Amino acid sequence: MAADLNEKVERYERLLREALAKADLGPIKGSHMLAVAEDYKNMARSYYEDGMHFIKSEDPVNALICFSYGHAWLDAGARLGVFDVDDDVLFTI
Repeated sequence: MAADLNEKVERYERLLREALAKADLGPIKGSHMLAVAEDYKNMARSYYEDGMHFIKSEDPVNALICFSYGHAWLDAGARLGVFDVDDDVLFTI
């Protein structure tokens, strides 16, 4: 079971890291939706950093939770249209 959990943590960490790199802000400067996009990306980045902390603390369950939540913020932003993405593997678009 631990091997399955560790593999899943590694996979979700990689997916979130790749999605963070590809989630380009889409709205025009100064718009309310740009602020929304920035908030969503900041939340995803914060969850990524928390997940990395939990990996270092040898807490894979909470790391997996953080990586999953972080990716959910990016997915929600992609569906809302605040990220300019075209990768239907990393995002639900």
